[in-house]
Amino acid sequence: MAEKNNLIKTLFDLFLSEDTRLKTEKIILKVALVSFFIHLAIIYLMKFDFLNFSSNSELFNNPISAIYTPFSFILIYEVYLLIYYLPKSFTTYITKQYEIITLIIIRNLFKDLSALELTENWFEIKGDLQFTYDLIASLLLFYLIFLFQKQGKIKLIQEVNIKPFIQKFVDKKKLIAVILVPLFFFMAIYTLVDWTAGISFVSNDLLNLQSINNVFFDKFFTVLILVDVILLLLSFFYTDQFHKIIRNSGFIISTILIRMSFSVDGLISTILIVIAVLFGLAIIKIHNSYEKNELA
Repeated sequence: MAEKNNLIKTLFDLFLSEDTRLKTEKIILKVALVSFFIHLAIIYLMKFDFLNFSSNSELFNNPISAIYTPFSFILIYEVYLLIYYLPKSFTTYITKQYEIITLIIIRNLFKDLSALELTENWFEIKGDLQFTYDLIASLLLFYLIFLFQKQGKIKLIQEVNIKPFIQKFVDKKKLIAVILVPLFFFMAIYTLVDWTAGISFVSNDLLNLQSINNVFFDKFFTVLILVDVILLLLSFFYTDQFHKIIRNSGFIISTILIRMSFSVDGLISTILIVIAVLFGLAIIKIHNSYEKNELA
C-alpha cells in the first residue's frame, strides 16, 4: 500500500505539480505563438500563389482566422488546468469545463469574423446569424461563469477546515487526475492523427470546420461525464448529505448538456451550452443556501 501511495505521489508531482504547470504554460504559449505565425504565413503564401492547393475553408481566406490556431493550443492548456484543479477544488474543476466550452465559442467567433457578409440582409444569412448568437452567448457565459466562481468561493470559505476523512477523497481525486493526464494526451494525439487522415482525401476543402469543432472535445466531455459519475459514487463514501449529492448530480447533468451541444448545430447548440451553465449556477447557488441554513 505504501509503495502504491508513493507511486501515485511521484506521478502526481510529475504531471500536476506547480512547477509542471508553469513549465506547461510556457511551452503552450510558445507553441501557440509559433502556430499563429505559421498559420498567418500559409494564408499569405496562398494569397500570393506561392502555395497552389485550393481550399474553401474560412480558416485560409482571411488573416483574422489565423487567431483560431493559437486559441486551439490555449484550449489544450485549459484542459490541463481542468485536470490540475480536479483534486484541489470540485467547483474550480467544473468552472474549467465552462471556461473551455466558452473558449470554443470565442474561437469560433474569430473564424466566423473572416466570413461575415456585411449587408442589410444580416438576419437572413445563416453565417451572420450564428455569429450573432455566439457573440451574445459568449457575453452571457462570461457573466454566468463569474457568478458561478463567486458561489464557489462562498463554499470554499465555509469548508476551509478539511476533515481528515475528506483527505481520503482528495487522494482518490489525485489518482483520477494522474490517470486523466496520459489518457487525454493519447486521446488528443489519436484524434489529431485520425482527423488528419480523414481530411487528406477531401477534395477542394482542406479543412472541414464542423469536424474541427468536434475533434477531441466531444470525446473529452464524454470522458468528463464518466469522471463526474465516478466522483459522485465516491462521494457517497464520505457524505450522505442530500444537498451535496444533488449538487454533484446536477454537475453531471450540466456536463451532459455540454456534451449534447456537439451533436447539434447552430442556435440549438448555443442554447444547450447556455442552459448547461445556467443549470450549474442554479445548482451551486441552491447548494450554498443549504450550507448557510445548516450553519445558522
